[in-house]
Amino acid sequence: MLNSLRLFILILFVPKLLSAQFLPTEGEQVNYRIIGFSYPQEKNTAKKYKLEFAAGNYSSDSLFNLGIFKTEVCYKSTSILELPYFDKEYTWRVVYYNKNGSQSKSKLQHFSTGYFRGIDTCNIRLKILKPAVKYKDDYVFIDGSNVLYDMKGNPVWYLPMQKREDKSNAQIRDLKTSPQGTITFMLNQHAYEMNYNGDTLWRGPDDGAVNGEDSERYHHEMTRMSNGHYMILGTEHVFWDHVVKPVDSSFSVDGDEPKPLGTTPAQRKKTPFGTIIEYDEKGKVVWSWKSSGYFMNSDVVNFMPEGMSKVIDVHENAFFFDEKDSVIYLSFRNISRILKIKYPEGNIVNTYGEIFKPGIPPSGNGLFCDQHGIRRSKEGHLYLYNNNACNDATALPTILIMDEDKGGKDSLTKIWEYQCNIEGINVSPLLKKAWAKKQLLRQTQKELKSLKGSLLHVTTGGNVIEMPDKSIFACMNAQYGKIFIVTRDKKILWEAIPEKYNQGDDQWYITSNQYRASIITPKELHRLIYNSMNVRNQ
Repeated sequence: MLNSLRLFILILFVPKLLSAQFLPTEGEQVNYRIIGFSYPQEKNTAKKYKLEFAAGNYSSDSLFNLGIFKTEVCYKSTSILELPYFDKEYTWRVVYYNKNGSQSKSKLQHFSTGYFRGIDTCNIRLKILKPAVKYKDDYVFIDGSNVLYDMKGNPVWYLPMQKREDKSNAQIRDLKTSPQGTITFMLNQHAYEMNYNGDTLWRGPDDGAVNGEDSERYHHEMTRMSNGHYMILGTEHVFWDHVVKPVDSSFSVDGDEPKPLGTTPAQRKKTPFGTIIEYDEKGKVVWSWKSSGYFMNSDVVNFMPEGMSKVIDVHENAFFFDEKDSVIYLSFRNISRILKIKYPEGNIVNTYGEIFKPGIPPSGNGLFCDQHGIRRSKEGHLYLYNNNACNDATALPTILIMDEDKGGKDSLTKIWEYQCNIEGINVSPLLKKAWAKKQLLRQTQKELKSLKGSLLHVTTGGNVIEMPDKSIFACMNAQYGKIFIVTRDKKILWEAIPEKYNQGDDQWYITSNQYRASIITPKELHRLIYNSMNVRNQ
């Protein structure tokens, strides 16, 4: 039994490639600089291999020999190497050192690295404010640019546009790796899984099987579970007696900018409630949950936001599935609430946030507001990115860690908090005006003018991830864009800002479309590469 278990683990985690062809294939264009190379071996006679590389497209050995700039000796027929440039042609070959002492050489092989605007560091860059030491070998996915960077800010991979089924310029969200060594993300209310090479492995059915509409309208977050299933947030539109004005245009049925709604039956529209959908690998719904069943009979009907008309927005913006304890934590930004849902029963275990009472305006829950990125730590604590903008539009976001047990049912106790800073952030004047125009602040125009160019608070995006040493990897929201790693004793281990160059005034400004970020180790990157190579060699 023990030997069988060891064999299973070996097969699962140790790359074993068929080596049926050269990878990259002849003439192929790849979307990365960290490349998995595969090369045939004849009758297992080679004891080592030397890979030789030249920048350019060469057809003769003599010219190739003159252009060689990199060599690498390997002892197996696969290797992962980093080459220096995107948008470049490369020629390479393998020198076989055989066990009988002889040498042989493969034919010259050719491939190129592609180009994408997001990896052009003259236009978009990841500016490093504090270099990494402990995590210097890790990599960061930035969904605002659709790029994977090393910790020095060098782009090493990008999501290839030509391989996307939806080729619009819409925002990529929740770009991250799965437990199966693949890449998942959201695009235009669709859900995708791809390999490192950019090939689509799975796409959410989006057939309305749960909400009964023409589309499930996936949004914000998807996660591939350890059992291979997919869990995704969706939207369901239901008539409700309470007027709702969505803040996020992705939740309107027709895709138009949200507009204030009237109160008469003729002016009513369907309310966008949330759904959680679990699919198996074939796209079949195996479990689902709808927030409408909870909210339409909850205290939220008493919610009295600021303004002349009652406006309730109950769209969900993040979830975390604790597979060990079989519970789901579901975040609702605009009412500052988190639900703890028992899986698969679907009943509400705990409710975290302010309980709204008839005739009493909301006063806040004293902990978090407009939160994103809810997660649970290995110690069993809840932690999140707190946009912190309910009472003060200029308040800085924080990262919160909270205990569920100390305060009793339906209450949380803060055990750690870190206030994010805005040092090094440069905001363009046009972006400030856009924020004001869209009225994303709870400020009057008079108050807005009094800010005199200070950063204006926007509550879109942001996420947090616990690191192995219990430090927190954090991505600030779309307003700030800053990404950093902070220890529990509040020391910054690494800090960076995604920026875009403005030719008009020769300035670099934060990118306005940064929503989330994720971090991976070299081991996880290698698994992405080997998994992609395995599929292509079959």
